[in-house]
Amino acid sequence: DCERCQCHSEDNRTAILYTLLSQNLNHSRVSCGPAHQRCLCHQRRTVCLRTPHVTCQAASDVLVKTVSFMKNLPSFQLLPREDQLLLLDSCWVPLFLLGLVQEMVTFEVMETPAPSMLKKILLDGQSKQQEPERMQPTLAAVQRLQCCLNTFWSLDLSPKEYAYLKGAILFNPDVPGLRASLYIESLQREAQRALQEVLQPLHPEDQGRFARILLIASTLKSIRPALITDLFFRPVIGNADIVELITEMLYEITSRQLAP
Repeated sequence: DCERCQCHSEDNRTAILYTLLSQNLNHSRVSCGPAHQRCLCHQRRTVCLRTPHVTCQAASDVLVKTVSFMKNLPSFQLLPREDQLLLLDSCWVPLFLLGLVQEMVTFEVMETPAPSMLKKILLDGQSKQQEPERMQPTLAAVQRLQCCLNTFWSLDLSPKEYAYLKGAILFNPDVPGLRASLYIESLQREAQRALQEVLQPLHPEDQGRFARILLIASTLKSIRPALITDLFFRPVIGNADIVELITEMLYEITSRQLAP
């Protein structure tokens, strides 16, 4: 990794400055291992989709199905609209990721091409008048995402397991500001109980599968919404707010797909 990073390819002044900053950083933070002592490029390197048109279309299809899942749940529709919006904002990412797993959507990334020095010079005078450049997903964040997806694929969930797990994720009573938190908690318990009942005949020999599924599902909540938005939807929606678009889909245009 370090052989390809910018730290070793820029001029001497930049390299010296990076060395000094890295030394200060090493003194102020606890080291996480030999890789972090050598170089921080794994965390800094940015990536983008290798085939954005194909992957973004697949991601858009999954997002539409995710919204349709919520739209078609009578228990969700009975909630106050304020609670629906809070649950939507809190749970759309893990539900979407679970949809990626269920639909077997795979993707590859490549390093984001660095702008040339000439482009930097030409655009330098315009940078103050333009919007700040969007942050690109990092290689480390994408690899963490792919690790979560691969772990879920190893579970080989059935359609019923997916359905009840989605319900358990959606009806999260711990979301702050809910008006019907007790009712939502009962819905979550009901979904978890249904999931457990499905597991008994499907995997009678695997007594720990229920706990393992819930544990792995909790890792989806650690994936930042900004990563999912920038990686899968920013090439489609530009600077639009993804949550506003999902809300519009939920209440007005659930039958229309996002078009790259």
